[in-house]
Amino acid sequence: MSDTYDPCHTAVLLVDPFNDFLSEGGKVWPHLEPVATKVGLLDHLRSVVATARENDVRVMFVPHRRWEPGDYDDWDFPSPSQLKIQKMHHFARGSWGGSFHDDFQPQPGEVVVHEHWGSSGFANTDLDFQLKQHGITHVVLLGLLANTCIEATARFAQELGYHVTLVRDATAALGPEMMHAAHELNGPTFAHAIVTTDEVTAAFNGAQSRH
Repeated sequence: MSDTYDPCHTAVLLVDPFNDFLSEGGKVWPHLEPVATKVGLLDHLRSVVATARENDVRVMFVPHRRWEPGDYDDWDFPSPSQLKIQKMHHFARGSWGGSFHDDFQPQPGEVVVHEHWGSSGFANTDLDFQLKQHGITHVVLLGLLANTCIEATARFAQELGYHVTLVRDATAALGPEMMHAAHELNGPTFAHAIVTTDEVTAAFNGAQSRH
């Protein structure tokens, strides 16, 4: 792996680590479980986040809008995904499903970005501002879903001039064909690196050893 990650200028973007996505009993988990289990999602998320923290790589949380009564009711053009949230109440504010998984809780000093309404963690949020204020040039994306919020956030990051890394086994999707599209078809058109958990954690450890 040729890419390097200076801890002073790198951030892990942990997208949508909600119980509804990641926990047994979550509303979306049954649909994600086959892919998540195959790639070892939870262990890989734990590994990247822990290694980032150990090496002073900043971790930022990039959460989806937590559903509240009335959301999308009078919108002109809600997306199909938003209509699904409107019906199923995914990530409902104040609910267990809308809380972060116990293993992925913000630590003191870690940024929790304003919630995104659509798929991109940048659109209508403070993510770009927060990255710039902390001197970040390289973003490493993990979380859910590979072909929606991860892809949209990563594309937007590239458009804004950031170095973008996708971690293929620290994400999941609703089917293997969506994972294939995210990492084999679409990702190579915008991401600077598409790596495994082992590769990115080794890079984090290597970057720290050079400082």
